[in-house]
Amino acid sequence: MENQNDTAITPGMQEYINQSDRIRAERTNYINSEVKKWRFDTIAVHGLYSVQDALNFHQGAIIEPAFLSSSQAYRDSDEMAAALAYKIPTWCYSRIANPSTYYYEWTLALLEGYGFSGETSCCSTSSGMSAIFSAVTPFLTVKRRDEPINFVATAQCYGGTFQQFTVRLMKERQIECRWVVDATDIDEWASKIDGNTRFLYGELPSNPQLGFFDIAQVADLAHSHELPLIVDSTIATPALLRPLCHGADIVVQSATKSLTSSGFGICGAVISRKPITANLEEAALRDDFAFNIKLLQNRDLGPNLHPMQAILTLNDIRTLRSKMDLMSRNTMQVAKFLQDHPKVERVEYLGLKNHKLHELASKYMWLVDAEHDELYQKPVNRYGHLMSFCVAGGIEPARRFFDSLQRIWRATDLGRIKSVATIPAISTHQQQGEEARKMAHVPGNMVRLCVGAEHPDDIIADLDQALHKA
Repeated sequence: MENQNDTAITPGMQEYINQSDRIRAERTNYINSEVKKWRFDTIAVHGLYSVQDALNFHQGAIIEPAFLSSSQAYRDSDEMAAALAYKIPTWCYSRIANPSTYYYEWTLALLEGYGFSGETSCCSTSSGMSAIFSAVTPFLTVKRRDEPINFVATAQCYGGTFQQFTVRLMKERQIECRWVVDATDIDEWASKIDGNTRFLYGELPSNPQLGFFDIAQVADLAHSHELPLIVDSTIATPALLRPLCHGADIVVQSATKSLTSSGFGICGAVISRKPITANLEEAALRDDFAFNIKLLQNRDLGPNLHPMQAILTLNDIRTLRSKMDLMSRNTMQVAKFLQDHPKVERVEYLGLKNHKLHELASKYMWLVDAEHDELYQKPVNRYGHLMSFCVAGGIEPARRFFDSLQRIWRATDLGRIKSVATIPAISTHQQQGEEARKMAHVPGNMVRLCVGAEHPDDIIADLDQALHKA
């Protein structure tokens, strides 16, 4: 992971370094004196892109420009040498950094760190899957061939995550993933940890089962073993849940989903607190994890985010809080309808008071800044736009229902402004097999539904007519 270079610092390079230090000090002061005093919505709209940036560097553009150039030119050899030695900020090559991804990264770092007293940083990635791989890879270095390293993860997780851990890590690299079946049981977590465990990993709310666990409790357990807790918080987004505030060290986002609700592309992010708790030899990785995997690991592996996608996602993020509020309220109405429907076996939605994890989820899932919202003026729980339900009668009725949907889109997507449904057993979780689906509580008659911003009456009407054909 170390950046190997033996570049001697010339007087010209030192001048560039001094200029860079002044700019970074100004940025830090701006964040601490201005940005961190803003409400969530203001950060989502502006991020770190200021009027001064626009006037000084970007022709006064109100919206962050999309920098489609693959590389940056330098004034002279001293500036190039300082940049490529990472002594000064640089856009040397878009595989490593780009002005558009810079603003994307800072917006997510600030949003995930909203309410967190410490500092955060972010590494953009080309997808949610590359975010997961980027986050776990630094902990999986095998120093000896006979070293049997392992990590602990929740069995209730996205099918792609299961495949990455089971096939790419366990089968191909002989790195053991120890699955936690009941993530609410802290003793089960503890029983999986030994001297060769490298990190703890959890997804919440999980896709599609709506699994949940006590973040602070699991973080404390991880830290007692000098291990980091990595959390996939894609479904909640920082509008409803910010795991770093509860002790998690690293958050991964498939920004493809709720953060890019328009559905205009694929992207991801790794956001970390500074420093993380980890038994790592490289002090720089502990001190600023996301920044270091961006400049070193991902420079070499290449899971970079396209600058145009960074701008498209930034545009969607600006209204994140209001969209998550609206879609959460819509989903609650739909869940209440489904739980009373005779053709529905059971409903998994954390907002339902009779859900076994409702109380635990209510401890953590809050609409950010609701107490400062004129509409609410008090803290308000919100549970997101993802739910699942099992159609009564088994697999064939579930498929008849699914095939009869007219307004709701049949797709493997989620987090859209439009409502989307899928059957996980034949789509997102197909490849992991029946036994693994059983462990993860994904039966064949389960339908995953992501409710969008349509009027809930229209979604309910479509569900009702399709259920009558099941």
